[in-house]
Amino acid sequence: MQDLIIDQFQPCSVASPLKQQPSIKFRSDQERMLVQPELSVLEACLPLTTQLTLELAGPRAELFFNPKQVKAAIVTCGGLCPGLNAVIRGLVMQLWHLYGCRHIKGIRYGYHGLGQNAEEPLVLTPDLVSGLKAVGGTMLGSSRGTPPTEELVDSLVRRGINMLFAIGGDGTMRGAQALWEEIRRRDLTISVIGIPKTIDNDIPWVRRSFGFDTAVAEAVKAINVAEIEAKGMQNGIGIVKLMGRHAGFITATACVASGNANLCLIPEVPFTLEGEQGVLALVERRLRERHHAVIVVAEGAGQDLVHGEGRDASGNAKLGDIGLYLKQQMTAYFKDSPLDVGIKYIEPSYLIRSAPPTASDQLYCDQLARAAVHAAMAGKGGMLLGDWNGRITHVPIQALAGKSRKVNPNGELWFSVRENTGQPAVIG
Repeated sequence: MQDLIIDQFQPCSVASPLKQQPSIKFRSDQERMLVQPELSVLEACLPLTTQLTLELAGPRAELFFNPKQVKAAIVTCGGLCPGLNAVIRGLVMQLWHLYGCRHIKGIRYGYHGLGQNAEEPLVLTPDLVSGLKAVGGTMLGSSRGTPPTEELVDSLVRRGINMLFAIGGDGTMRGAQALWEEIRRRDLTISVIGIPKTIDNDIPWVRRSFGFDTAVAEAVKAINVAEIEAKGMQNGIGIVKLMGRHAGFITATACVASGNANLCLIPEVPFTLEGEQGVLALVERRLRERHHAVIVVAEGAGQDLVHGEGRDASGNAKLGDIGLYLKQQMTAYFKDSPLDVGIKYIEPSYLIRSAPPTASDQLYCDQLARAAVHAAMAGKGGMLLGDWNGRITHVPIQALAGKSRKVNPNGELWFSVRENTGQPAVIG
């Protein structure tokens, strides 16, 4: 089992300035929560170990860093996601107002902003970020890929940065872990805290990533529009392609929330087009019975039918376009059919990625930002913020170990999808 202990600089001998606020409840590093809260699991696993519990996030009474001497930096990496600006704002506000930090830099365009010949970082202040909470995108810019780790650490040392907040997905977290290992190898005192950003909601130990609530809300709008379009003609078919390279959380959740999808296709559940129970035959039966159909597909679904080529700068395999493939196959299938079919294809991915965060996501971004600053001030590093059973936790980045969360085809979410769409357990 993976040990979930958090790495930390010692000693923590600086009294937190938050002690002046009597309403603040400090946490001890010994305050941990169960990974599996069921009583039967607890009884079977006594005594508890750091493999079975997670460290809880929150302010510490004793800090490693003197806040007045901190030079913090924030970097956003990977694709856009609702809430990036809200997290940046939250970090700056927490660092400035609660801890009194006056040296906060915004690294431009991902990890490349720490490489050679990079643009100068932005100087971040509350005045600069105050209006960002409901703005989509990232004021710092973003990019995929990274220069050599040694070059990045050299840049941090040269700039005097002793606290780095890395906001991004699995590639960003791999980069943050490499930074942490190099920092430890050099015996430096630079805290590295990851704030997980994945619109697909597929990072282990993170039940809810910021931006997911917004993404589902925007995806529901696209599904509802597709249903209106499909109903606006006889035998209309609406196809909506959503995000989800390896996990269908957005697609499945949006289908349940909308209630207007008739077929949901995700990477975790294989399907075929041909045959009596294939996608094409199911859609045809639907049209004959109800005269319209709405199909929602995750971008990573059906990759055995379409084949992408090469990899992007983050090392992710380039996917084949399953949405256009479905449209082409539907068009060909119904070409000689007595059914007069019309197809509307909607791909709202970039509209969703750039959308302003919902109020729920804005609140969650604030919560993550506060927890990240508390952890960094206590000298913790090589960790990311998790969300486990409704609590914010500290998770060692190495616990991800290249894993990703996926929709369980036998779980409650997928059962809810099938209940809403009426689709069979096996397609094909």
